[in-house]
Amino acid sequence: MTSQRGVRRTVAGVAAVVLAASLGLSGCGGDEAGAGDGTFTVGHSEPDHLVPANTTSSYSFDGITELFDNLMTLSADGKAVPLAAESVTSDDQKVWTIKVRPGQKFHNGEPVTAQSFADAWNSAAYGPNAMGANSYFSYIKGYEEMNPEDENAKPKADTLSGVEVTGPDAMKVTLNAPFSQFPLLLTYPAYAPMPKAGLKDLKAFDEHPIGNGPYMMDGNWERNKQIKLVAFPGYTGPRKPKNKGVTWKSYSSADTAYTDLRAGRIDVLQTIPAAKVPEAKRLLGDRFLARKMSTTDYLGFPLFDKRFDNPDLRKAISMVIDRQGINKAVYNGDYFPADSLIPSIIPGHRDNACGELCTFDPAKARQLFDKAGGFKGTMELYFSNAQPTYAQWMQIVANSLRDNLGITDIQFRQVPASDYFSMLREHSEKGPYRQNWEADYPSPQNYLENMWGPDNRMGWDNKEFNGLIDQANRTADQQQALALYNQAEDIAIREMPMIPLWTWAGQGGRSKNVDHVTITPFSTGLVATDVTVK
Repeated sequence: MTSQRGVRRTVAGVAAVVLAASLGLSGCGGDEAGAGDGTFTVGHSEPDHLVPANTTSSYSFDGITELFDNLMTLSADGKAVPLAAESVTSDDQKVWTIKVRPGQKFHNGEPVTAQSFADAWNSAAYGPNAMGANSYFSYIKGYEEMNPEDENAKPKADTLSGVEVTGPDAMKVTLNAPFSQFPLLLTYPAYAPMPKAGLKDLKAFDEHPIGNGPYMMDGNWERNKQIKLVAFPGYTGPRKPKNKGVTWKSYSSADTAYTDLRAGRIDVLQTIPAAKVPEAKRLLGDRFLARKMSTTDYLGFPLFDKRFDNPDLRKAISMVIDRQGINKAVYNGDYFPADSLIPSIIPGHRDNACGELCTFDPAKARQLFDKAGGFKGTMELYFSNAQPTYAQWMQIVANSLRDNLGITDIQFRQVPASDYFSMLREHSEKGPYRQNWEADYPSPQNYLENMWGPDNRMGWDNKEFNGLIDQANRTADQQQALALYNQAEDIAIREMPMIPLWTWAGQGGRSKNVDHVTITPFSTGLVATDVTVK
């Protein structure tokens, strides 16, 4: 059976590769945050897009989740609950009835209707639009007709046949197959509604999104500087802001962002650089924000490069990575070395599922390396400049590859965070690359299918794996579904097209200017609406 997941992740543009190890600064120090006007400032990395369906970047989600209300959202314990919807129901997990809460408006005054969601989803799913999150709509009937296998062929349809608007505030959605986790999928930012004005000019919309959420844009997106949001006075939903606005300030140096937090120039930083954590714990006290995380780092292989085609080579590289040593040297021992493809807070995690392949064993690694015939050419290691720790642990990995496997020709390729995802989508990388995944929603399917399923970034294809994922997706009983996801995970571990490294520990901080700061372990991140400004 054909997998129900995506066909294309194409985005125009070529990633600019930065070879230098130093990190530059986008955001700069300035006046104290907040400035007594009831607003607050958060530091983060520069997003790539603000059109909800044209990004899979958590940095973009920071602003998008505050600008838009999806039909469903995640509760504090990771359950799907209505937001813009009154209800989302199904008798068979394949045909879903959706009722939109009436009386909602976009920031330009346009009413939010069922058609607003249908139009947005059709735009996102239409292949020629090349939306970054296009594949998230592949569960819906009619997706394949909008995304022919030949990218040069004209699609047979420009709308999803499975999306039917049945009234101003009602719609019926028919999936390709039963999928019990569809309400969770509806929490993903790509499923946000779009006003007609936005669909007419997506380029302008990317600079000044018009949403239906608790905040609206205050001016245009100032690229590589900031995204300024203010509370939307016409908001009628359940996320009424307890502040007057939030500014997302862009940094290409996490160290500089932390310096600005200490100085009071920003109010919240969701991720403090690991090297600064001991100091931050001491200086911030109860303003240091520790939390569980779903974010896991991986090292992916470009299997479209035949040099990485042998699983034994990939396993050897995994076994010369000293996860415990890196955790202590780079992350102060606070992170959690991976023993599975799935982090421990996600249902379906199994202790030590990865076994010896995730255990540091240079001697066994060398045996596998020699069995694979070694490696020829330059080993290029790719990572973004979003965090200084990426360069630090990549250096340790490079040292181990050199010392234990004899790979001496190693080059680092450091890429701006805003270009990194485009590079991976385009398969421009020529060597192992850092990849991470933050749960869109708490399910093993969200990890396994998105990163190892069809059209993945490695170029890996395994029919048995895909079949097990499809079978699990159709299974209504949660425990039976988890067993199937685990079987699929075992296949991915056995072939190791992507190496699990470690799961993050959430380590953020806030200034004295704000309180009630909550950062979730999912794609929703900071709950900006709950923040109070002193």
